[in-house]
Amino acid sequence: MQTVSLTTDFGRRDFYAAVLKAAILQRQPAACLVDITHEIDHFDILRAAFLVKNAWSSFPTGTIHIIAVNNFYAPEFRFLALERNGHFFLAPDNGVLSLIFDDLQNTELRALDFPPESAMPLRDVYANAVAHLGLELGFEKIGSPVEHFAQRIHFQPVTTPKLIRGAVMHIGFFENVVLNISRETFEKVANGRPFSLHFRRNDPITRLSKNYTDAPLGEPLCLFNSAGLLEIAVNMGRAATLFGLKIEDLVQVDFH
Repeated sequence: MQTVSLTTDFGRRDFYAAVLKAAILQRQPAACLVDITHEIDHFDILRAAFLVKNAWSSFPTGTIHIIAVNNFYAPEFRFLALERNGHFFLAPDNGVLSLIFDDLQNTELRALDFPPESAMPLRDVYANAVAHLGLELGFEKIGSPVEHFAQRIHFQPVTTPKLIRGAVMHIGFFENVVLNISRETFEKVANGRPFSLHFRRNDPITRLSKNYTDAPLGEPLCLFNSAGLLEIAVNMGRAATLFGLKIEDLVQVDFH
């Protein structure tokens, strides 16, 4: 049974997600379709990349991951296929794959063919690619080689011996605020020293918690989440609303 994950900006009010699933099932009736999310904000490839990057490796080897976000990004749009560590990724050539894999090479990619007269090309290109991979017809034959592909630059935190300056990269369903500061970066700069996490004009957070209840009810905390990224949260509260934090807001960790 072929597992297919779906990440889209289609939402759930229209029929697009259902039509895509139906087209896949027409070609692969036994496919197991798993929604990562259809609630990506319109065209937001940064959030799509963040979610897929932290989810794909939990799926079984051989899974096909469809990332249908900002599909028609230019007049001459196209779709790409990638094979990585036994997984397959299908996405528009809009930079989203380069955000998931910062070491992406053109030799790993194939440009997918689709009928130019198609009324819904993304439906046909994704469904046809899933059928090709599900029938094990060979990744090399799924499309044509790629010489160039769209790339996006990752926003990396700035570090000095005394501080890390980072930014908000994701706000989750519970309004926990995920920063682009990894545990590895934090520990390397900290070198065992105490710290103060500053954001907007709020009081700094000065200790790491182990879980979301490791602070009094309604009080802020910070911890490293399951993805190994520093996160600002509130015990039984909404950190983003409480502190007025938004995507790309700057934060700073000072070490003493």
